[in-house]
Amino acid sequence: MLGYLEPVELHDVWADEARDFTPWLARPENLRRLGEVVNMDLELEGTEVPVGPYSADIVATDVVNGRVVIENQLGKTDHDHLGKLITYASGLKAKTMIWIAKEITEEHRSAIVFLNENSALNMRLYAIQMQVMKIGTSAPAPLFKVVASPNEYSEQAGAAELTETGLTYLAFWNDFKDYAQREGTFLRLRKPSPGGWLAIALGRSHFALFLTIRGDDKRVGCEIIIDGAIAKAAFQELAQQREEIEKSTGPLEWVDVQGAQRCKIALYRRDVDPLDRSIWPDLFKWLRQNAEAFQKAFAPRIKALPMEEAMAAPAEEA
Repeated sequence: MLGYLEPVELHDVWADEARDFTPWLARPENLRRLGEVVNMDLELEGTEVPVGPYSADIVATDVVNGRVVIENQLGKTDHDHLGKLITYASGLKAKTMIWIAKEITEEHRSAIVFLNENSALNMRLYAIQMQVMKIGTSAPAPLFKVVASPNEYSEQAGAAELTETGLTYLAFWNDFKDYAQREGTFLRLRKPSPGGWLAIALGRSHFALFLTIRGDDKRVGCEIIIDGAIAKAAFQELAQQREEIEKSTGPLEWVDVQGAQRCKIALYRRDVDPLDRSIWPDLFKWLRQNAEAFQKAFAPRIKALPMEEAMAAPAEEA
């Protein structure tokens, strides 16, 4: 016998937006659910973050898109919250905005579409309808429904305009993701894009694992990238554990990037051409094995680092 989905009133689950819904959404497991529908790995920076005399509901970080501002409503979208969202993003130098509401009006859906199509290439806006459903007497289940979002690959080019190399990179990452999932990897792999890297979150802002391919340099790699104000201190803390880490990963390259708030810990396989499809299965195996080794070796150590993560704007790349 089949049951039927029934909608649940949001205020029956969360009586108050600020006291109930925002703390619920800020939990790691719920940010993860939201991240899955917008293809991001969201890590919490803070809630009710001050922006002048106002405060942003939630500020998070994604390893690819940087700082993300999230504005919540338990009712219908309105002009006031749209203005707040843009103001918060401006004040916090966030280029990705997520607007969550019970109902996204057609006027506001159109506004988000317009902004995505006409703003700077690296500006991204999402409108998400928040729903809660149940079957019979089951527990209510949250559902995030994307109503408006950036066009796929719009930041780089339309699929028809991609270079031959870009198309090959996209095919490489799509095939790698399929391979890794067939092999039962525990890695959380995001939707690929036509670039020379695939980012994987490590559970803390300012740290990420990047799988990289370079056709011009004839190499593939696994790279831990640390950026922002904590980069140098975090790098030194990890370097003190180098001997233990390299028991799991093998010898690594430890690079303190001079003149920038960025450090890198990397393993490369050189003299291979990632544009040569005939060797992809071998490269897929190498990337998966080493990415899993990096995740096991670094993720718990990074989460345990004894340092505060400042709410300063992300550092510019060198």
